[in-house]
Amino acid sequence: MQTIWLDGKLVPKNEAVVSVYDHGLLYGDGVFEGIRVYSGRIFKMGQHIERLWESAEAIRLPIPFSKAVIAQAMRDTVASCGLSDAYIRLVVTRGAGTLGLDPRKCPKACVFCIADSIQLYPEELYEKGMKIIVAKRPRIPIACLDPSIKSLNYLNNILAKLEAIDADVLEAIMLNTDGYVSECTGDNIFGIFRSNGGGAGTIVTPPASAGILKGITRRFVMNELGPALGFRVEERLMRLPDLLKADEVFLTGSAAEIIGVSQIDSTVIGAGVVGPSTKALAKEFRARVAKNAPED
Repeated sequence: MQTIWLDGKLVPKNEAVVSVYDHGLLYGDGVFEGIRVYSGRIFKMGQHIERLWESAEAIRLPIPFSKAVIAQAMRDTVASCGLSDAYIRLVVTRGAGTLGLDPRKCPKACVFCIADSIQLYPEELYEKGMKIIVAKRPRIPIACLDPSIKSLNYLNNILAKLEAIDADVLEAIMLNTDGYVSECTGDNIFGIFRSNGGGAGTIVTPPASAGILKGITRRFVMNELGPALGFRVEERLMRLPDLLKADEVFLTGSAAEIIGVSQIDSTVIGAGVVGPSTKALAKEFRARVAKNAPED
């Protein structure tokens, strides 16, 4: 029987409930992490826990458990789900309170952890590449709600996602209010630029100042995979025309992993298929997580 870790104990899935007065439900007041499990190992667990705490501190949300307890909660939840490869959703809400906004009326946060299977995109797209669009709706400005806080308030992303659905694609690029490429509705975005001087080329991704979530898989590509395969890696502001000139474009995320982009709006990227560099990065990613996924 699948169980959910809820406020300190494992409970059957059909008994894992939160209050309708929870401010996470009423106002999107809370934070979360999406985390991959490979062969029973929780990928970059330490980094995910640190980001969870950073997000919670940014919204003044005390987490009523230690980091060690949360780490064990994830392990226990994964063990209970019976899957060696899984996806964890770790959530901290403000907790039950009144019908007003005041977070002080919520005496204790609610914490739960789910482990289950996930398939964000069809497998064939990892071979052929994804067609995506550019959303008309911009990314919410940092001054209004910093996207680096992984909060439960995803309506900005969802509205852009609806544009993708209306266009019969699965993802959309969001530009910030200054017109720079920010990120997709649920994934970070990268361009690969090859120079005539040889070498693997340069991987470019928008910086935090563009209004992005600083993804864990994004960091893995930037700090480990890219350099290991001989790429230069840069954080750089890009206008849409800059990105459209890339030889390859790919997306990253805990659920998405690494997936190539074949077309943006009407512009074909590269040869219109997943490029060789993206394939090499994805292959290196799979090799590193297949048997001994790093948990730090």
